[in-house]
Amino acid sequence: MLRIALIGFGKMGQTLSLLAPHFGMEIVAKIDPFVDGCAREISEENLNNCDVCIEYTTPQTVIENCRKIAALGKQIVIGTTGLDSHLSELKGIAEKYKIGIVYSANYSIGMNVFFKLLEHAAKLFSPLEGYDVSGLEIHHRQKLDSPSGTAKKITQLLIDNLQTKTKEQYDKVDGRIAKDELHFASIRSGANMGEHTVYFDSDADVITLSHSIRNRNGLAEGTLRAAEWIGTKKGLFNFQELFEEIIGDKK
Repeated sequence: MLRIALIGFGKMGQTLSLLAPHFGMEIVAKIDPFVDGCAREISEENLNNCDVCIEYTTPQTVIENCRKIAALGKQIVIGTTGLDSHLSELKGIAEKYKIGIVYSANYSIGMNVFFKLLEHAAKLFSPLEGYDVSGLEIHHRQKLDSPSGTAKKITQLLIDNLQTKTKEQYDKVDGRIAKDELHFASIRSGANMGEHTVYFDSDADVITLSHSIRNRNGLAEGTLRAAEWIGTKKGLFNFQELFEEIIGDKK
């Protein structure tokens, strides 16, 4: 049975704790200094019985958490997003301590299918100059980051596959947007768990592709699959590598 330590016991940590037994996994430690009933710190004593640590905290704490976990020789699945500027640092941590780390903008299987659909759609629209492209993401008012890590992933995916877009724009726009900018806006309100929409817009029509989360179970399932997949691997891995194994894409 795979033994898991949860680093961060917010809403995702709680969902993981509920679903882990259904995947034949055991939660042996919960570490969160802000939640009653959890251990307060990452230590050898608190992680002694675990095989993999699943980290869902904040962009401000994730790197230091990973250093502490790696120094104790534990495998890591990072659920915290917004790590693009830290990937070389994470790779160095994995290599120094000879452990495996998995990261992702989004662990939902459905969202990763959505990424594939958007990639294909962008290639189809790329030569069609009459279509402009934009995006919108909506999350609950308590979400800590804006734009979401998923929105950043989608924006980069679109730019990589569109001839007409070369740079992202996430800020409020007061004037005309540059033709080569891709505007991806964010809304924080209410209890929306996550909605991402991309618009391919022309004078004649608009094609809309959208993904909405109904609950956190899909994210938790993908995260737990990653915890099992990392096994004894060493190095830094993107969840996309596991996803492509699932769908049989070996390119």
